[in-house]
Parts: sequence; C-alpha cells; structure tokens
Amino acid sequence: MSALGRSGVRVSPLGLGAAVIGNLYTELPDRQAHDTVTAAWQQGIRYFDTAPHYGLGLSERRLGEALREYDRDAYTLSTKVGRRLEPGPGDGDDLANGFAVPDTLRRVWDFTDDGIRRTLEGSLERLGLDRVDVVYLHDPDDHAEQAFREGYPALEKLRAEGIVGAIGAGMNQTAMLTRFVRDTDVDVVLCAGRYTLLDQSALTDLLPAAEERGTSVVIGGAFNSGLLADPKPDATYNYVQAPDELLSRALRLKALAEQHGTTLRAAALAFCAAHPAVASVLVGARSAAEIEDGAGQFATHVPAAFWQELHATGLLPADAPVPSEDPS
Repeated sequence: MSALGRSGVRVSPLGLGAAVIGNLYTELPDRQAHDTVTAAWQQGIRYFDTAPHYGLGLSERRLGEALREYDRDAYTLSTKVGRRLEPGPGDGDDLANGFAVPDTLRRVWDFTDDGIRRTLEGSLERLGLDRVDVVYLHDPDDHAEQAFREGYPALEKLRAEGIVGAIGAGMNQTAMLTRFVRDTDVDVVLCAGRYTLLDQSALTDLLPAAEERGTSVVIGGAFNSGLLADPKPDATYNYVQAPDELLSRALRLKALAEQHGTTLRAAALAFCAAHPAVASVLVGARSAAEIEDGAGQFATHVPAAFWQELHATGLLPADAPVPSEDPS
C-alpha cells in the first residue's frame, strides 16, 4: 500500500476502475457487477475508483452495495466531482455518453463550491457509505477557470474539515494535471491513457513535476481502452477504432512480449507501475474472470530483456523507467 502524497490515505498497487460496472457501452447484470467487485477483493485489490458520470450513478450504487460487505477501514474509495446529476428526460438512453442506462438523470457541469458539496452528498447517498477517501475534480478541461478558482478551493475545505482524506484531479490530458501539481496542493492526480506503452506524454511534464512535488499519480487507461489488451483490427484506442499505425505498433509489442515469455497485458501494467511517482494502476473489468486475469497479469514478472529490447529499438524512450532487473 502506498500513501497518496502527504495524506494518510493509502492505496493498493492495483485498483479497480468501476466505469465498466456502470454499464460502459453494454448492459451488465447486477449480479455480475457484484461478483466483479467481490473477485477484485479476493485478489487483494483495496482501492476502488468510481464517479457519478459512470452510468449516471449506477457505478456508485453497485460499487457501494458490493463494498458494504467489508470493513470500511479496510479499503480506499475515490469518486469525482464536477458533473452534478439532475433529473433527466427519461425517454431514452445515455449511449451518446457511452453508458447503456436510461437517461432518467442528466449531467450538469458544476465546479462551484455548492455544486461540489451537493455532488459529493449525492455520491455518498448512492454509495450508501458515510465517507469517501479521495475526491477528484473530473475532466475540468473546458472549465479550467472555475475549477481552479472555485473547485479546487472547495476540495481544500473538504479536506481541512476532515470530510475527505485526499484531493486531486482526474483527466485524460497531462497539461492541466501538471498545472494542478505545480500550482495547488493536491495529494494525487489520476491520469488516464497518457502513460502507457503507446503514449508516454506524461513523462515530459506531469510525472517529473509530480515526483519533484511529492504528489502521487494514479494511472488509468493502461490498455488505452483496449488496444494494449488485445491488439486486433477492430480494437479501440482512446475509445475509437485504433489507427493502423498504432495497431501495428501494438502487434509488434505483443510479439516481442511473447518472444520473451510474457504477455502484452502484463507488460502494459508493469510499465505503468514502474514510475516512482505512480502509486496505483487502475484496471476496469466487467466480470470476475476479467479482474482475476488483470490481477494475474499485474503479478506476472516481465523479463528485463524485454525492456532492454524496447529501449534499444526505440519502442520506449530511453528515459522511461521500467521495472527492476530479474529477481535473483
């Protein structure tokens, strides 16, 4: 378990990203979602991340129900603010936003102090829990002024009041996350998809800044939404069909991993975890079998020769940290 920044909040090296159990793209039975969380627990995962955005609150409801079986002090839970849920039209679905749920609710961007507190209250009600450990500002890309002027100070107050233990921001880009690290006192940032075997853009700004400031980084999107899990012609990259160039690169990475007696999935997870600023890597799963596989891959050793070949061939930049040498 690693502490998030200077907070007392600790996370397991592998965490469960709960967007999928919010019916990401396709419907998931309640029992299957519950079994997925249970399997994650059985695999030793003690960090769980969700958000109101995921299935218009469905992810929070399912995750909270499954976690109520366990000692609240035995795990770490994060959720997000910035998208407040209000009553929706209720005459369609939410697939335009990626979730196979009825549109009985709608999202409203709101990074105000009042909006953040109301959003967190709604999350706690859906979770059925008395607290969350970490709160992230969620995707403030187009709301930077309000997020820094009102949203971040609101999180600081929640932390000072002891309502949450750690605060941060979660995004799919590095520039604004780097600004949060440099210009605020966040404990942690969640960076999705920008530090993977296919995209090391976080290495140029975010990760060095986090290491310098003592801010923790949680990595999401280790598989770039699918391409690094199973590279094939219809695989997705950043939630759209993967470009041919990236598909070819992923296939090359997969072939090299297999030549070295490991898997691309194991290498993708190990790479994310190897940077000293990274406290946890999130994986999403829609079944017990998927999270069991994810945990198994995370525990799989990736030979040093594989990393040496990636550096030598330019598939990884020379300054990209990789796991330590083979155990003796």
